[in-house]
Amino acid sequence: MIEYFLTTSSPWAYLGHAEFGRIAKTHGVAIRCRPMPVRRVFDETGGLPLPKRHPVRQAYRLVELQRWRERRGLALDLKPAIPLGDPSLADRTAIAIGLAGGDPMPFLGAAMAGLWAGRLDLSAAETVAHLADGVGLDGTALVAAAQGEEAGAVYEENFSAALTAGVFGAPSYVRDGEVFWGQDRLDLLERAVVSGRPAYRPG
Repeated sequence: MIEYFLTTSSPWAYLGHAEFGRIAKTHGVAIRCRPMPVRRVFDETGGLPLPKRHPVRQAYRLVELQRWRERRGLALDLKPAIPLGDPSLADRTAIAIGLAGGDPMPFLGAAMAGLWAGRLDLSAAETVAHLADGVGLDGTALVAAAQGEEAGAVYEENFSAALTAGVFGAPSYVRDGEVFWGQDRLDLLERAVVSGRPAYRPG
């Protein structure tokens, strides 16, 4: 089982989502989706939100996004027309899907594509519900559940679990306690899965 720490507001999670799903399916590995409040993870681990990063870092990020959207063959708006809002509703809707016994992966893929390629506002309840409907789910019911206490408690649990696991950014894939940070580490993750090697530890 691989724990998948992410937020729907991450373009990197979007770029790696389908490839990660392919890896898991190809090798028969279960995925535990753990959407998390990534800004709070940054605050706890010394990361900076994008607007506070040095301009050189911001510029390089834009170049990397172009490289990876070409590599993955995906549409991606470098600067979405809809300003990035609070991703918690979409994140918690994915949690609600899991709590209802469903697979959050299709919804997560649709939500991230909607934000990064479809100019959709993921902070709008009607938009999130429509995206869930589009993957064959009851969007209205799920958005209502996402706003409830149980989904909120799991969101907090995922935040704590991320810190405990050593996660400091999104996406992060955790296999047997070993963190693979960033979708550009998916090839290394797949090699670890295929080889079955023991997890690496610091030091």
